[in-house]
Amino acid sequence: MTCAAAAPPLRGGAEPEVIEDAALAWDEKGRVTYAGPRGAYEGPLDEGFAEAAVIPGFVDCHTHLPFVGWRDDEHEARLAGRSYRDLHGEGGIGRSARMLAEASDEEVMGFSRALTNEALAHGTTALELKTGYGLSVEAELRHARIARRLADEIPQTATVTLLAAHAVPPGWRRQDWVRTACAELIPAAAAEDLVDAVDVYVEDIAFTVEDLREIAHAAFAHGLPVRCHADQFGPSHAAEVAAAIGARSADHLNHISRAGVQALGREDIAAVLLPTSTLMLREVAPPVADLATGGAALALATDANPGTSPVVSMPEAIAVGCALYGLAPLAAIPAATINAAWVLSLDDRLGSLEPGKRADFLVLDAPHPRALAYRPGHDPVQAVYLNGEPVGP
Repeated sequence: MTCAAAAPPLRGGAEPEVIEDAALAWDEKGRVTYAGPRGAYEGPLDEGFAEAAVIPGFVDCHTHLPFVGWRDDEHEARLAGRSYRDLHGEGGIGRSARMLAEASDEEVMGFSRALTNEALAHGTTALELKTGYGLSVEAELRHARIARRLADEIPQTATVTLLAAHAVPPGWRRQDWVRTACAELIPAAAAEDLVDAVDVYVEDIAFTVEDLREIAHAAFAHGLPVRCHADQFGPSHAAEVAAAIGARSADHLNHISRAGVQALGREDIAAVLLPTSTLMLREVAPPVADLATGGAALALATDANPGTSPVVSMPEAIAVGCALYGLAPLAAIPAATINAAWVLSLDDRLGSLEPGKRADFLVLDAPHPRALAYRPGHDPVQAVYLNGEPVGP
């Protein structure tokens, strides 16, 4: 068995330790007791996965689940020449909000549970769930309640993020929605213990860096960490503002500035890479090599959503990230495990194969973990273990 493990968090595109001829052990509570060379392990050995690579379970730290319904016609329209901005009014976030409003809670749960099951089969043992398709205080709270229920019912560990500023609701002025989100939505979500973090979409068709500051102030007042969709379709300086205010992550980063790259390398903030979104939108790639050499902590996620990244497979996101961004195959592993766990404040219990952490791990159908990046579209996960127990068919 080849074992890949990493201690949190890794910066600058660092690679995990890969141990050839390794052993992994855990106790009856599902906690890792040993991960290291087989020759130094004194307990009994099961040779069932002797030729396989074993890695920590994937942590998908940026998804837009739960949602209901697909938007494949918008993808077709973009391929024919229309832009995301062109579709923003008639389709996009507002369209998913309408589909959510028209569906029952059970319909949303059924649709989303099928996707979390698919993600689990592809090795996702922990993930983020987001709101953002409500676009009113009550609808966002409903979305958060569905997300919390989904988090409680699925086998994976899941956190819930309140995407308090995703799109300006119809009939609202942007500034009025921001004030309402700060004064009503965030306090209500916090009082009900529905969410674990707050997110803001900074873009010229969405919200500003000033809005980010204002919403962050409200979130911090309720003890909630802040995340930010930053510099996806154009340079907004959101990455450097996110770093300056102490946000947990800046995500997308396709058009991040040089100052933003430097800020992410200097501060305790993760650069979350979303390569399948870049692929589907045919956007420019973020400067991943510059982020790595600048010392940024890189994380990698699917951005699973119905409009621009209908992907729940972390192996696919890794393969695309390596091919499209030039990310080294082994560097993708901590980006998709321990660093992603850090983004969700879960790194103290999962994300790496260290004694005391949960025995959430994957057995691959290849002898070395670099194979993860090699076959896009192929599911390389032979077995998934949660808390030391095999799951799935």
